[in-house]
Amino acid sequence: MADEAYSDFKSLVNMTSKELEEWLQTDESQSVGIKKGTSSDKKTDADGTESIGHESGRKILDILSKKEGDLNDDDLGHIKKVNAYIKRHKAQRPAKEDIENSRWRYSLMNWGHDPSKE
Repeated sequence: MADEAYSDFKSLVNMTSKELEEWLQTDESQSVGIKKGTSSDKKTDADGTESIGHESGRKILDILSKKEGDLNDDDLGHIKKVNAYIKRHKAQRPAKEDIENSRWRYSLMNWGHDPSKE
């Protein structure tokens, strides 16, 4: 199961470490996602904490820096979470044609997947 999850992760996360690291530093990256402790209808909280997706992006960078044999149980748990998120979110592709500057794309990119690369 771990090998399959890791294989899925490597195919779903289609951004390089450098691309993801640079993306996470942008205003667009930080403008999307649900903040911890808030509901889905309230995208930001009063103290401006990091979104769940942005935090995930930082964890993905850590995982990408490791060899498969060096991954621990926490890493594997996050890999499974990333795989599920990307698969679920890709299925929610907006009907409009221009996804380039969409919140949908920005959110996926926080999770290491750029749909414009497909």
